[in-house]
Amino acid sequence: MAGQLGAAASVSGLRRLPGGASRETWLFTLATPNGAAERLVLRRDPPGHVIETSRRHEFLLLQAAAAAGVPVPRVRWCEDDPAALGAPFFVMDYVEGETLARRLLRDAEYAPARAALPEQLATALARVHAIDLGVPALAFLARLPDETSPAAVELARYESLFRALAPEPHPAFELALRWLAARLPATDRRTLVHGDYRVGNVIFGPEGLRAVIDWEMVHVGDPMEDLGWLCVRAWRFGADANPVGGLADRARFFAAYERAGGRRVDPAAVGWWEVFGNLKWGIICIMQMQTFLAGVKSVELASLGRRTAETELELLDLTEGA
Repeated sequence: MAGQLGAAASVSGLRRLPGGASRETWLFTLATPNGAAERLVLRRDPPGHVIETSRRHEFLLLQAAAAAGVPVPRVRWCEDDPAALGAPFFVMDYVEGETLARRLLRDAEYAPARAALPEQLATALARVHAIDLGVPALAFLARLPDETSPAAVELARYESLFRALAPEPHPAFELALRWLAARLPATDRRTLVHGDYRVGNVIFGPEGLRAVIDWEMVHVGDPMEDLGWLCVRAWRFGADANPVGGLADRARFFAAYERAGGRRVDPAAVGWWEVFGNLKWGIICIMQMQTFLAGVKSVELASLGRRTAETELELLDLTEGA
């Protein structure tokens, strides 16, 4: 703190925030000698996790998103030296609000948010996809050759993870992998893809969207991937009549995305990415379970392992009905 602020500073009220199975998030109050006090959030890598991403990259992405008009927490500084706190971390502003999807989808207090969020999420997502990939700060993002299919790359990446981590056979996943490989969507678009854009990764209030968070799975790819991921059944939390995050039907969200400048939506491509998203979530559940078995004692990680079966059933429904 002293190195960043140039003066003595004190930290109080430190507590770990719930949620976030793959990273630690800590809330604290920072007081400086001039009497100022503010609440900040520290995001840090925990030891022993299977999913390895960079906090420096997430920090730079949040800066780029803010510059593009995406509502995100303002970032303050990033520390790469693990000697400081045992692992790399960055600090950002605390955004007051709620993140629990079940409260959003059921509580009367959030009825106005439920009405506003489909258009707000579509507008924010269009801005994510418009982020300039040519800025030097984002040079770390891997670029795909023009002739390479973004869908093929992502499918190969998650199949590789599945082969390396799954401790037992999963016939439904094998079927989904073959179904997806035979139907790769064609596209010539390459944009920044959030990679985990869903209800649960946004901070909201009664009026609606306040901030988009969790930028650790960003990559360059097909923007339809984010739309398909938002339609994955797990993010509806039982509100299946509204496939887009339990908030809206697909036609309303696609139209809002196009009005916000997100270019034309290809429903068939989004459908492919929705099937892929269910497969991806199932494989992530296996990864989280493996992290627990590797020694990270977290009830959340352990419970996610059982959710693999939910994605298997959804994959069978989606592929047999296609």
